[in-house]
Amino acid sequence: MNSSAAQVTRRSAVALAARTVGVVFLLVGVLGFVPGITSNIGDLTFASHHSEAMLLGLFQVSVLHNVVHLLFGVLGIAAGRGNTGAIRYLVWGGVVYLVLGVYGVLVPHGSPANFVPVNGADNVLHFGLGIGMVALGLILGRRKNLHAATA
Repeated sequence: MNSSAAQVTRRSAVALAARTVGVVFLLVGVLGFVPGITSNIGDLTFASHHSEAMLLGLFQVSVLHNVVHLLFGVLGIAAGRGNTGAIRYLVWGGVVYLVLGVYGVLVPHGSPANFVPVNGADNVLHFGLGIGMVALGLILGRRKNLHAATA
């Protein structure tokens, strides 16, 4: 593979990762409104710990929570159009999810401050997403930069 083709492959990897993450967020955001996939859909509130809707019967969701997923999805797809945007989306989006994980651990689940809302399963998922997104952004971004430096 010549250096030009390798650079395109590396660029495509980070862009593909951002677009893939974006599509998954879009899917999760939509599924958060689908009865059957989300249990207790009649108890879906805009925002607050009072929302009893549970995506896949596990993750507490609200309209706000679903809209945030939809927005992250759109951002990921848009950011995946280029290298720099994809890296920024993955790293900074991952940081946002790590902060959300910390928020979920520090704020009592029955508290009015839990306006997103999140539960224990959400916290684990948010930490996993945060770590995964940051890792993808740094690893795939570094590969591209290392290749560019040696080309």
